[in-house]
Order: sequence, then C-alpha cells, then structure tokens
Amino acid sequence: MADNTPTGPVEMGAEMDYSEHEKTYSMFIAMAKYGTILCVALLVAMAFGFFAGGGFISSTILFVLLVAAASYLAR
Repeated sequence: MADNTPTGPVEMGAEMDYSEHEKTYSMFIAMAKYGTILCVALLVAMAFGFFAGGGFISSTILFVLLVAAASYLAR
C-alpha cells in the first residue's frame, strides 16, 4: 500500500472574502429574525381567530399590526 500522507505545507484553500461573509451572515440573521416574527405573529393571530372568536378579518388585522409592531421594535 502506498503511503499518501502529505509531507508539504498544509493547504488552506482559497482566500476568505470577509466582506462577502459579513454580508451573508447579516442577511441570514435578518431572515431568521423576521421569519421568527412572522411565525409568532401568525400563530397568535390564528389563536385569536380560532379560540377567541375573533374571525378572519380581525385576525388578519391583528396579524398585520403584530408584524408591524415587532418589526419596528426589532430594528
């Protein structure tokens, strides 16, 4: 069997583009934050519509208000 262990310097790969990495990370954090806001607002509005007897229109209004308020506070 051949011995394939490297004997030269350790290969580190391509140079890292840190500015692009920061942009991608910022976009991921923003998408996670606003995705969580949308999911929580949707669950609250659905619970209000189904269990509190709010109905479709008032649940939709509540959803829009919750998303707007949470987005404003999360900036």
